[in-house]
Amino acid sequence: MDGKHMQIGEVAARTELSLRTIRHYEESGLVAPSARSQGGFRLYTETDVARLMVIRRMKPLGFTLDQMRELLDATDRLDSGRDLPADERGALMGRLRAYEQAATEQVDRLRVQLARAEDFAATLRARLDPGVPAASTGTP
Repeated sequence: MDGKHMQIGEVAARTELSLRTIRHYEESGLVAPSARSQGGFRLYTETDVARLMVIRRMKPLGFTLDQMRELLDATDRLDSGRDLPADERGALMGRLRAYEQAATEQVDRLRVQLARAEDFAATLRARLDPGVPAASTGTP
């Protein structure tokens, strides 16, 4: 990291999160600006942006703020550079595995929902234009 700081507006543009959402995540203890300018503006680093991207990716998968906090805590501890006792490191890696499994399961559920939605849209298109055959993905 080059130590470059960004104001919240640039971070919002890069993460596609609103200023309000970023402030909410700050109030919730999920992210904190790395610094403040002399004028009191929040200043963020690439590491802060990466943290917000993790949060942004977890949100649509239905993870709660507490779950986000737990995952971020685990990754912070693993990335701290400290030598962790083997049992602690194993427990943290187990947490990461559990979150990866939960994310994969949710992605699978979302794929089924998407296929059903596409089938529904195709059915409606076919009713609007009877000359176009309705495509079916074969998904329940």
